[in-house]
Amino acid sequence: MANTVQARKRARQNEVARRHNASFRSMVRTYIKKVVTAVQEGNYDNATAAYNRAVPVIDRMADKGIIHKNKAARHKSRLNAAILALKA
Repeated sequence: MANTVQARKRARQNEVARRHNASFRSMVRTYIKKVVTAVQEGNYDNATAAYNRAVPVIDRMADKGIIHKNKAARHKSRLNAAILALKA
């Protein structure tokens, strides 16, 4: 446990930030899951629409540091490849 006043305050601040970031990570996962679900259903139009809604959210979370930029790029690449495979 933190012993100094400033260490206790940092612990409180870190807990608030952790919860805030957890909600952002959950939101990103939800957007990704919507794209994956649309791809699994085989609906190209729904998958494309879900992907177009997910990309800005993924990029925004990468900019904020919620997820790593390479992880964001990997998700976008794999989702896009799945959609393109669905089209073909």
